[in-house]
Amino acid sequence: MDAAAEKLPTDLVENLPTDIENLPTNIENLPTNSKGELPVLSVRNLHVYYPVQGGLFKRKVGDVRAVNDVSFDLFKGETLGLVGESGCGKTTIAKAILNLVRTHSGEIYYGKKRIDDPGTIVIPNEKTFKIGRYRGYYAHGNYIFQRITDRFTKDLRQKIQIVFQDPDSSLNPRMKIVDIIGEPLRILKGIKKKSEIRRRVLELLEIVSLKVEHLDRFPHEFSGGQKQRIVIARALACDPEVLILDEPTSALDVSVQAQILNLLIDLQRRFNLAFLFITHDLSVIQHIGTRIAVMYLGKFAEIGTVDDIFHAPNHPYTKALLSARPMFDAELRKNRIILEGEIPSPQHPPPGCAFHPRCQEKGDHSTCNLEEPERIHLGGDHYTWCVPTGTSPKTFKGQEVIS
Repeated sequence: MDAAAEKLPTDLVENLPTDIENLPTNIENLPTNSKGELPVLSVRNLHVYYPVQGGLFKRKVGDVRAVNDVSFDLFKGETLGLVGESGCGKTTIAKAILNLVRTHSGEIYYGKKRIDDPGTIVIPNEKTFKIGRYRGYYAHGNYIFQRITDRFTKDLRQKIQIVFQDPDSSLNPRMKIVDIIGEPLRILKGIKKKSEIRRRVLELLEIVSLKVEHLDRFPHEFSGGQKQRIVIARALACDPEVLILDEPTSALDVSVQAQILNLLIDLQRRFNLAFLFITHDLSVIQHIGTRIAVMYLGKFAEIGTVDDIFHAPNHPYTKALLSARPMFDAELRKNRIILEGEIPSPQHPPPGCAFHPRCQEKGDHSTCNLEEPERIHLGGDHYTWCVPTGTSPKTFKGQEVIS
């Protein structure tokens, strides 16, 4: 015990709580899908801010609002695609789910269990003490602060895995493939026997269509598509239920992309996996997706099924995003929507709707630069975030008031 810890009285330390029973750790009233199943992953009002430092002493001068009030549910056996321009917060959502970045506010649940790191709780104290420290407790003034232990346990890391965008940067060039794939088996599964690890790694390689002779090779001996298969095999090593795919095909050519996508579809059907698929390529998510969430500047602009987004887009940004796809029809290319201006800074987002400075329909909407857009239910699983048109009454009751 250091000197600062001794400033806390013994009777106070003995009476400090040993667990966090006063914080919500479970969620109720979860939605269900068409099969009556509960979501395997739920995100509620998620905010992730990155501090901006400046000045001589590098003090905090602001925040980059990377993710700003995002909520969604992910069910087993489905693929939810996150699409949007670079810097809109897609990868930050994935990092927050994996507890790789600290959330500013909001809640993340695996099943009904909360898994995000809520930071520090405050325990009111009747007495006043000087600053001190004892076993994770901090006393200052009339309050005692307790740091909550990591809720993202080793068991939970087995259930939520990620496939990164660049397989070269996620594979250790000094390790053989049997050691790369066997590492989570040793660390998370607790398997110690080399023969058992080797047998299990061979099974995983066969699942992703690789062979026994690949076991003792190094990453530089493989092609880009084979490296991505190895990364997928490593993600499957611990039998996960949720697989986060961060642009897994963007570094591959078109023919190899199709092979990886077909492999992922086959794995999803075989193991009933839930995919959170992050991509820029709309044709990819149209091929593999179940639902699509369109993001802009840290917020959702529209969410719905693949048919809803591709055949009945509602938000102006969704329409512009779809019109930017490569087209072979010359007539369709003439009607392309060209957005003007640059993406606003997430550190200083514009007031009202974040998209209004670039919106091609802002003349038809009322108070775009004043009112925060509200979520509007368009039927089924289709939702959009927009404001009423200028000619319609000021209401948020349905699709009829959206241009």
